[in-house]
Amino acid sequence: MSTVIEPTTTEVASPLSITDAAAEEVRTLIAQQDRDDLYLRVYVSGGGCSGLQYGMALDENVEPGDEVFDLSGIRLVVDNTSLRYMSGSVVDYITTDMGGGFKIENPNATKSCGCGSSFSTGDEEAAGLDTKAGGGCGSCGCH
Repeated sequence: MSTVIEPTTTEVASPLSITDAAAEEVRTLIAQQDRDDLYLRVYVSGGGCSGLQYGMALDENVEPGDEVFDLSGIRLVVDNTSLRYMSGSVVDYITTDMGGGFKIENPNATKSCGCGSSFSTGDEEAAGLDTKAGGGCGSCGCH
């Protein structure tokens, strides 16, 4: 008598999420490019008023060390270094009287600059990132 072991699939929850408003805006941006091979890359780099800053771009490449997540039909790419500082974050798109833009709500941020583009996790030696490259994000006037 033989036993058949069925493979199991475990769905891994994404460490980031995206609001409906942000997903719709990304879909619009991708449609404007007239391409279906683009990913939304979300990343953290050294710099800004608080030591780390967010970045986003449409990208056609997935690099070694990148994680890819399908969120609301958007293919989101995050490198492993950035993921360490963004786990649990929400990518949103907000519209105000001044216009619209993407915003990241990051539960790991212990402080941020006035405009929210730059943040710190309290880890002054952020591995893999040059946190001394600051000097202001240029958006909110804080230096």
